[in-house]
Amino acid sequence: MFAAGQSVTLAERLGASSRIRDAVLVLASSFAIGLLAQAEIRLPWTPVPVTLQPLAVFLLGAALGSRRAAITMLVYLAEGAAGLPFFAGGTAGLARLLGPTGGYLVGFVPAAFVIGFLAEHGWDRTPHRAFAAMFLGSIVLFGCGLVRLAAFVPREQVLSLGLTPFVVGDLLKMLAAAGLLPAVWKLLERGGFRPSPTP
Repeated sequence: MFAAGQSVTLAERLGASSRIRDAVLVLASSFAIGLLAQAEIRLPWTPVPVTLQPLAVFLLGAALGSRRAAITMLVYLAEGAAGLPFFAGGTAGLARLLGPTGGYLVGFVPAAFVIGFLAEHGWDRTPHRAFAAMFLGSIVLFGCGLVRLAAFVPREQVLSLGLTPFVVGDLLKMLAAAGLLPAVWKLLERGGFRPSPTP
């Protein structure tokens, strides 16, 4: 099921191998998620907005690998909870994590970890495997989100409010990310950046 051994992630191939570089990469990536969170569309029938945050989870999970990606998401959540306007639509505060959309935010962490883990085993090198990795990560993300949303809305409305309106959009985000990552790998390889197994 997995490729033999652990593959190099994009972050490692581009030189993120020291603690300082890792810290800078994690911080920059957390700010990127906050930036994408500003692209928000509010749907009148659901408390869950449409944002570009899942695209960030898909791309960063695969590019950073499981450990860096999970840490990045934790840093992002801490920044938003501390008051930086990094959640959807420029909102912030611990109340967002405890509210109806908090499960989706918390779900960024395990979703990015799963995608990163699969990328570490070569799943980001071809479009169909990259899409599969992101699809599995999306299941984790929505699972966390729906469990929390169920505490705020009638159980029979959970799927219609927290999943159905977002399926098409997230599939498009997965397709875009799954096409981009293998393309980046091909460019690196053509430029002489041949991936090699990590020790």
